[in-house]
Parts: sequence; structure tokens; C-alpha cells
Amino acid sequence: MSTKKVSYAFCEDVGNFHYGTGHPMKPHRLAVTHHLVMSYGLHKKMQIFRPYKASALDMCRFHDPEYINFLQNTVPKSVSIQDRRQFNLGDDCPIFDGLFDFCALSTGASLEGAQKLNQNQCDICINWSGGFHHAKKYEPSGFCYVNDIVIAILELLKYHPRVLYVDIDIHHGDGVQEAFYTTDRVMTLSFHKYGDKFFPEVSGSMYEIGIDSGRYYSVNVPLKEGIDDQNYFHIFKSVMTHVMEFYRPTAIVLQCGADSLAGDRLGCFSLSLKGHGDCVKFVKDLNVPTLVLGGGGYTLRNVARCWTYETSLCVDEEISNIIPVNIYSEFFKPDYVLHPNIENFRKIDNANSKQYIEAIIQHTYDTLKMCQHSPAVQMFDSPANALIDEKERREEPNPDVRMSQQDYDDLIEKNNEFYEKDNDVM
Repeated sequence: MSTKKVSYAFCEDVGNFHYGTGHPMKPHRLAVTHHLVMSYGLHKKMQIFRPYKASALDMCRFHDPEYINFLQNTVPKSVSIQDRRQFNLGDDCPIFDGLFDFCALSTGASLEGAQKLNQNQCDICINWSGGFHHAKKYEPSGFCYVNDIVIAILELLKYHPRVLYVDIDIHHGDGVQEAFYTTDRVMTLSFHKYGDKFFPEVSGSMYEIGIDSGRYYSVNVPLKEGIDDQNYFHIFKSVMTHVMEFYRPTAIVLQCGADSLAGDRLGCFSLSLKGHGDCVKFVKDLNVPTLVLGGGGYTLRNVARCWTYETSLCVDEEISNIIPVNIYSEFFKPDYVLHPNIENFRKIDNANSKQYIEAIIQHTYDTLKMCQHSPAVQMFDSPANALIDEKERREEPNPDVRMSQQDYDDLIEKNNEFYEKDNDVM
């Protein structure tokens, strides 16, 4: 059983938003994921927390106030042509009902997760509703409006001299790279499909290595379509080993976009859940405080499978391949298994030759050798926490209720405790 303390952000509201008919991004995937996590009983092994709702001020730590003010006050019917031009709005980033609340929930959970790591309240914090790596300072991009990752990293930097950002989404983590392109306090590492006009098209080359103080601290691993588990993990392990040797981060943020799985609606890799999860397990075993986030993923049932499986890896809990009966069981027919046979998905030939992979690894190693080992940071007294103190957040207990919702959230089933009837933590 896991000796790590794992916190898990749960908010029943975050899965109720809708980007619009026909849009590939489905927030409902979060509701399905949460329910599957609970069906397997994984919530008993973690500290469940109902996340802080980020304010406009929190978002303005990175984003332009005019842009955040627009998100906070606009409604679908009020969007003008000028707004669309100014803020780069289009079919991929529509204005939908509740948009700001959706951003506030996902951003607040990542921000609070960073604070929990800063305060040593947990070793791993999971927020599957986060991971919006494309959002830019002045505009949305690629289904992403507020970059919760950048905001969480800024919080981690209050206590940590070096933060490593790792991205295994099939798309390049361009918004995060851009935010930290000039600093050595954050190293950004992205494994992604590159070329053939694949979004975001203009970024993700292996030659994008940072500038000024950030030179050599942006690491890109551009891959071709069809990469399989064996080749992906080989390049991931090799590059990560070099990064840990040269950079020695004191905190890690891991974006686990599930669109790198085989069969994804917008993806073109050939990874199984196990291959994707092996990367998560590798990072977990580094024993560095880690914030685990969601990201892309557009085949809903596979996103839920993936993030449930990776939750089990974080808590070191083996779970059955047979999915427990639950209200979303029909999503997983006809086989009702956690690990589907990827041979059943569209076959994509692996365009990544052995020579190409080894060349990428060598280039990365040569770049990292140019870094000074573990950049020194002149530390100072840590500022006050941005979030409300946990004690202040607790509401006065209701004398008519035996256990409050907060009491339920605080429950963790110990490994040696058994019950005939489980408590419903949610």
C-alpha cells in the first residue's frame, strides 16, 4: 500500500458545463471519471477536498486583467465581432454559459493543490479538471481559457526554487512554455506530436530551448504519429532521467492529457492505458512533491478509464480490469473493461524510427548539458498563502447533522480497517 499522502480535488459541479453541440471537449468526462474512481473505492485511499473557487484576482497573476474581466462579464449573446477579434474567439474556444465559473473551479483546484504541496499536506495532489496548457496571457487557445498550470506553478515558486513541468498530452504545452520561456526557475518538458500542421503548429520544435535566463530550460520532444508504448516510454524515461540529473527539481507538475491514447478522437498516437500510466508511475516514483493534472482527451470513456487507472497508480492500489457496475456502465460496453484492447482501434503505423528516437534523446542530452546544475536561487521569507486558511474555510457545524460534509471529506479508510457497509464519502 502507498505510504504517500494523496489529495484529490472533487467538485460535482465541474462536469456539468457544456462547450456546445458538436464540440470535442466534454467536461462531462470529469463526472464519469469521478464516479469511476469512487466505484473502485479509490476515494477511501485519498484525502478528498472540495476545491477553492479561484477569483479574477487569482487569474490575473498570469492573465491580463482586461481579458479576465471579459471572461467574467460576457455571456454568449453579448459577444461582438470586435470581442471575437480582440480575444481570438472561434469555434475551438466558444463563449458558453457558466464559462467563468468553469475556469474558476478548475483553476482554484490547481491553485489549492499547489498550496497543499507547499504546506506538506500531501505528497501528490490530483486535479483532473485542470491542465489547460494552451491558454495565453491575453487570449484563449485550443479549448483553454485560463492557464491553471501557470497559476499553480507561480504558487509553487513561493516555496520551491525549481519546478519541473512535464506534459504528456499529444499537443505541445505552448502556453506554459511561453509563460516561463525566460526563466531558469521552471523547466518545461513536453512530449508531443509535431509537424503536418498539427495544433498548435507553430511551436514544439526541439530547437525551442528558451531565451535569456531561460536558455536551455525549455525541452521539447517532438514525436511522429503512431508511437507505441515501448518507444514512448523509452524516450520518456531517457529524457526524464537526464532532466532529473541536470535540473534536480524540488516540485513537479505533471499534465496527463489523455489524447495521446490510441483511439482518441483528435489524437494519432498508439499508446495503451498502461503505456500512458507508466509515465505517471515513473514520475511518482521520483519521490518529488507532484501536482497531477488532466488536460486533453476527446474519447470520453477512454479519458475516464485513463485517469481512474492513473489515480490507482498514485495510491499504489491494484484495481480490477472489470469495471464495477455504476450509473455510467453503458459508456464502457461491450467489454466493460478498464484496459481495452488497442488492436480494436484504428491502426496507425509508427512513423518514429529507432534512429529518430535516439537522435531526439541525444539532442536533449546535449542541450541539458548546457544547463548549470541545479540553478541556485536566493531564497527569502515565503509570502503569505494566497488561499484562505483551511480553518477559516470551515463553516460552523450544523447541530442537526451528525457529520458535516467536511467531516466526510476528511475521512480516509485505513488499510487495516474494514466495514460491512461503506460510508458514502461524496
